[in-house]
Amino acid sequence: MFFERLAERIDTVDSVLSVGLDPDPDRLPDHLREHDLPRWAFNRRIIDATHDHAACYKPNAAFYEDSDGWRALRETIAYAHGKDVPVLLDAKRADIGNTARQYATLLDTADAITVNPYLGRDALEPFLSREEKGVFILCRTSNPGGTDLQNAELASGEAVYEHVAGLAADEWNEYGNIGLVVGATAPEELEEVRERAPDLPFLVPGVGAQGGDAEAAIEHGLASGVGLVNSSRGIIFAGEGESFAGAAGEAAKRLKRRLNEYR
Repeated sequence: MFFERLAERIDTVDSVLSVGLDPDPDRLPDHLREHDLPRWAFNRRIIDATHDHAACYKPNAAFYEDSDGWRALRETIAYAHGKDVPVLLDAKRADIGNTARQYATLLDTADAITVNPYLGRDALEPFLSREEKGVFILCRTSNPGGTDLQNAELASGEAVYEHVAGLAADEWNEYGNIGLVVGATAPEELEEVRERAPDLPFLVPGVGAQGGDAEAAIEHGLASGVGLVNSSRGIIFAGEGESFAGAAGEAAKRLKRRLNEYR
């Protein structure tokens, strides 16, 4: 089970930090651009510098969706596994029928994935049925526009994000492999979702470059000590030039210590 493995990893490195591996080609150091797979070269150095502080790595699929990118992603996942760090693929997938089943094959290599609940349970089933894998359902996201739909009030009086949390906690989690994505930029909603889904681990993005609430992320993001607080740009682009990896390592160490103050 993914969450059992994640709990072991959290204990091993004393960290709930998720490091987002989002190698924006426009921001890669110049000295890596001549490599066969620059994104892989970048990620390998980030992993070398941060794995002692990382409970998980979270590559975002958007930065890999071309032929060389998928190659880089496969190498990245294999290398992270070689460091005994699980990998959560931030893909936000969901669809119907055979399309959803095809999307779920991403879990052949990754340990967990993010999914979009908008199409309902049947669209999530191909992911959820992979009982050994983690499935993080978008609930209350960290972007400002998340309120457009997620905060809409239903006839029941619930907000949409509260309804999603309830479905995930009460109806969809038959395999025990569901987590929720709840942003640190909305600490009040983070607390409300925790009340609605007391036992689900959260993936909490938005700490770092987005300025989310680290204390709230820890207070409400963990279930029995298990959960992830993610930072991407604030770690991987903490430095520039040939010293970028060292700067990333220091940034990961600082954020790990900051989060641990609240654990």
